[in-house]
Amino acid sequence: MTKRFMTRILIALFALSLIGGMAVAQAAKTPPKTATAASSDLLDINSATKDQMQALPGIGPAYSQKIIDGRPYARKSDLIQRKIVPAATYNKIVDKIIAKQK
Repeated sequence: MTKRFMTRILIALFALSLIGGMAVAQAAKTPPKTATAASSDLLDINSATKDQMQALPGIGPAYSQKIIDGRPYARKSDLIQRKIVPAATYNKIVDKIIAKQK
C-alpha cells in the first residue's frame, strides 16, 4: 500500500467518525420521550365518561362499564388488582390513564 492510499483511508475514516459524532450530538440534543404523557393528556378513570373510556384501545362498552362500576380507584393499577380489565388490555392503556384523587 502506498502512503497516498493510506492517507486517503485515514481521511475517509476521520470523516466517518465526524459524521457519526454529529449524529450522536444531534441525538443528545433531542429531549428524551417521557414514559408517560403530561397529566393533562391523561384520562382520569375516576371521572371519565363511558364514551371517553371507549376511545381507549381495547376498551369497549363492557370494560368501560366495569371501570365505572368499580369506582373510585386509588391507583390506576387497581384495574388489574381488582380484575376489572385483563393485563393485556391494561398494558395498552397504562400510559393513557390516571386515577386522580379528590
